[in-house]
Amino acid sequence: MRRERVRCLERVGAEFYTWLMAGFQLRVATGEDVAGIRALIRASVLELQAGDYSAAQREGALATVFTVDSQLIADGTYFVAVAEGGELAGCGGWSYRKTLYGGDHQVEKIAPERLDPKVDAAKVRAIFVHPQFARQGLGSLILEAAESAAVEQGFTRFEMGSTLTGVALYMLKGYREVARIEVPVGGGETIGVVRMVKEHHPR
Repeated sequence: MRRERVRCLERVGAEFYTWLMAGFQLRVATGEDVAGIRALIRASVLELQAGDYSAAQREGALATVFTVDSQLIADGTYFVAVAEGGELAGCGGWSYRKTLYGGDHQVEKIAPERLDPKVDAAKVRAIFVHPQFARQGLGSLILEAAESAAVEQGFTRFEMGSTLTGVALYMLKGYREVARIEVPVGGGETIGVVRMVKEHHPR
């Protein structure tokens, strides 16, 4: 039976959002969530990305690109989705900084410079769903929350570095592919990442 989608957005202060959807609560991540986010990302990558990347690529990425970006958490632009039982079911967010993808331990240089919403695209960042909660619309919910928060800060365009696994979903959500790049993950391995963009069209 298809789960009915129910959404509620509550804003408290400048950067706190609560989204409800069929038993999930989406809130801004804090430093206390880091260990749980790390475990969630590992489970997601090892299982859900197995069809697109080799075991060596996934392990390398988990040590470099798919690590937690503490800047996103400090900026208050990263979310965690919590299931009814208290488990972290998903994570993801956006950024007003130039870095397109990666985490604290990535091989490539991090670009922390701030973006200008008048000319730059907000970066959609690091959306992962735990395999236990996959295919329930959670990735779409996190993406929508990230886009909405970026629009509220004046951005009218979005850009992301998608994994091969996420491309189909993002195309359904209005993103288009502009380039494919090979990202180093250490040990001589690289992973394919797809740069995608989307224009915001107010309703």
